[in-house]
Amino acid sequence: MTQEIRVGALRETERVMPRFFAIARSRGPAWNAALPTEEQENWRTHAVFMNALHRDGFILLGGPLDGTPDVLLIARARDEEEIRSRLADDCWSRNGLLRIKQISPWVLRLGMLG
Repeated sequence: MTQEIRVGALRETERVMPRFFAIARSRGPAWNAALPTEEQENWRTHAVFMNALHRDGFILLGGPLDGTPDVLLIARARDEEEIRSRLADDCWSRNGLLRIKQISPWVLRLGMLG
C-alpha cells in the first residue's frame, strides 16, 4: 500500500512495508468454559475466516497457548490499526468470544518465515 505524504508544497510517495507482529487474543465474556473450542458458537465461521487470513498471508502462525485462555498469532501487517481492523471482522470478535489482549511488533531473530 502507498500513502502520500505532503512536505510543504512537495509530494512524496512512501511505501509502508509490512512487518511482523505478535498478537495475543484472549477469551471474552461470551466464551462458554464448559465447551471445547470446536463447540463454541460459530466455530466453523470463525475457522473459515482465520484460514482465509492465513491463506492471504496476513496470519503466518497461530494457536492456543497451552494452560492459558490465550491464543498467539504472528501476523504480517503495516501497523496495529490494520490488525485491529482485520480481526474486527471475525465473528468471534463481534460476538465477544475473543478479544485482543496485546499487539506487539515482533522481530524475528532466529529461523525464518516464508
